[in-house]
Amino acid sequence: MFELSFIWAGIIAFAVLTYVILDGFDLGVGILFPLADGEREKSTMMNSIAPIWDGNETWLVLGGGGLFAVFPLAYAIIMPALYMPIILMLLALIFRGVAFEYRWRTERWKPVWDVAFFGGSIVAAFMQGIALGALVQGIEITGRAYSGGWWDWLSTFSILTGLAVVVGYALLGATWIILKTEGDLQRRMQGYAWWLGTATLGFIGIVSILTPFQDPEYFNRWLNLPGSIFSVLMPGAMLFAAWALFTGLNAGKDGQPFLASISIFVLCFIGIGISFYPNIVPPSLTIVDAAAPDKSLRFALVGTVVLVPMILAYTAYAYWVFRGKVDPEEGYH
Repeated sequence: MFELSFIWAGIIAFAVLTYVILDGFDLGVGILFPLADGEREKSTMMNSIAPIWDGNETWLVLGGGGLFAVFPLAYAIIMPALYMPIILMLLALIFRGVAFEYRWRTERWKPVWDVAFFGGSIVAAFMQGIALGALVQGIEITGRAYSGGWWDWLSTFSILTGLAVVVGYALLGATWIILKTEGDLQRRMQGYAWWLGTATLGFIGIVSILTPFQDPEYFNRWLNLPGSIFSVLMPGAMLFAAWALFTGLNAGKDGQPFLASISIFVLCFIGIGISFYPNIVPPSLTIVDAAAPDKSLRFALVGTVVLVPMILAYTAYAYWVFRGKVDPEEGYH
């Protein structure tokens, strides 16, 4: 019989990946916000994500809530280990959300909310990268509880992954703006995206080289069969995505760079999955061991089978309604 826990691991992985892609590009827009040339461009950048940014964060709730509901042991271990970066991320998202609502209602305080929008975006992205790096390093577990120190999440490796996520989100944001705008702003973002793409691929290369040194098990998974097959396939797929990104930028394409950037993130996510499997909390807590009882998994799965398609449907509908370019004067056309 197939383990229900693996079905749930796939659902949570899908929710997290969807969040990273969807909220990644609107966080990236916030990271690039200070590069806007004047109020007109700032408004255009915010308008490009204003109808969809809060819906994008639905997937963060689904991923976090799903982890709590169906992998309670993993949740109980990860949260104490990553309290600080997670709390800072949530506070940054709150400040960023408030900036969306208040920036349009004031002139005097508009610079303050500009800083909140930029600061919230970059802090949230950096803390997500820090949390990822700390998880890849491995979390110290004794018995069924976290036994590490308060500052275990902060290391050279986690700071590196934090910077990588900030740069990667900025790439997603730049390619999103290319997709949604025209004129000078679009042309400038094409130039930024070229350099951000180069930096993102550089960070991916460095993190990929350092990851196997975080735990000997990572070496075994990537260098022994069947993992060694992925050691060949993944770099090849990444090279193709990079080619698609830069050729799209050089040719002035609107959509190709954004799709290529998403592909880069998907490939990185697959690589993390290969490194972790079958663990949910490296280096030793497996998906099966962390799962709730099967009765709970079945009960939660019934609601999720209904809920996830509904979320996908209204998300797709929102993107369809607000498709096309942003008109700086009116919104969309």
